[in-house]
Amino acid sequence: MTTSSSEAAIYTYAPHTRPIWAEVSRRRLLHNYRLLERLAGPDADLLAVIKANAYGHGFEGCALALAAAGAQWFGVTCVEEAVGLRAILPSARILVMSGVYPGEADAVLDHQLTPVVWDAAHLEALVEAADRRRAEAGSVRVHLEIDSGMSRQGVHLKNLLLLLDHFDPGSPLRIEAAMTHFHSPDDAAATHEQIGQFTTCLKVLTQHGIRLKFVSAGSSADLLEGASADVNQLATEMGARRMYRTGIGLYGYAPSGQEEHGLQPVLSWKTRVVSLRDIAEGVTAGYGATFRAQRFTRLALLPIGYADGLNRLLSNRGSVLIRGHRATIAGRISMDQTMVDVTDLPRVDVGDEAVLIGTQARETITAADLAQCTGTIAYEVLCNIGERVPRVMAD
Repeated sequence: MTTSSSEAAIYTYAPHTRPIWAEVSRRRLLHNYRLLERLAGPDADLLAVIKANAYGHGFEGCALALAAAGAQWFGVTCVEEAVGLRAILPSARILVMSGVYPGEADAVLDHQLTPVVWDAAHLEALVEAADRRRAEAGSVRVHLEIDSGMSRQGVHLKNLLLLLDHFDPGSPLRIEAAMTHFHSPDDAAATHEQIGQFTTCLKVLTQHGIRLKFVSAGSSADLLEGASADVNQLATEMGARRMYRTGIGLYGYAPSGQEEHGLQPVLSWKTRVVSLRDIAEGVTAGYGATFRAQRFTRLALLPIGYADGLNRLLSNRGSVLIRGHRATIAGRISMDQTMVDVTDLPRVDVGDEAVLIGTQARETITAADLAQCTGTIAYEVLCNIGERVPRVMAD
């Protein structure tokens, strides 16, 4: 059966022709990486956290850019993410930060991953996989997480001794790093208390002959605020290097309540005006008719909606930038489309660029601005940008 040229055209699609995209600035990403590196100092290592599609910025592009800049350690959520990263960076050190789920131990060894562990089930699965491969003693490196007060992951002091039984001299497992996570880096007293708990656990490791290469404690927040500087001395006393696990700071945002410290937002989120229409006073727009024109109104249609990650809570309150001016969202955000009121803008044409996150002329909208408007955090805004939005690496 033959297919006519017109029929063939129906099923021929060009990639990324829908006018919506996210620009990821390589220059800004590397600026942030070097700034954090300077703050960490020469005696500390940075682990670049690129989990959750690099916080929505695009897994592959960010990983390649950071590796080219000298990053050696990368943090991901799970083995699935780690296997994808290993295909891109064959020689990188990859930390699997959320443990080892059932059925994943073989992949950890096959792809030379470094898992975070805190549960006997993690260790038993890894030992079983290593035994099948006749792995040598100490050949499987793990990072042992200590629960110093987060109560999310990690082994508590009362259970630490039982866990250490899995690390006898003949075990294929070797603790390369001890790590913990500070729950309130903006609270010096809380962090000090957690460091105390962490220190006690490290002393137990020392008493059992475990020599660490890294003491891993602190995120972007700790590094920017210097809240956990005491860990530097602790690492020195252990004969280890300090490691920071930097996430949101890489992408240009400081955690809530902190100054920006010279960080530069890496991602800009953009679309284009695809249609314009005029409506008279009293005419409604959008689902539920939540927008009613109070005067003659010009609406611009944008091909972006909540399926792309634009939060519905921005309906009738958020704004975008068009021709350097703010245009308020009119009506409810739909799954695939959003309308904005451009009545007061000097001129708007079909094809004009609309900025949801980023800078246009002298106006800027950040992920933090959208977060404040919707009662969440910049992390969530960035991570929620949908997979169908192409990420484009730019200088």
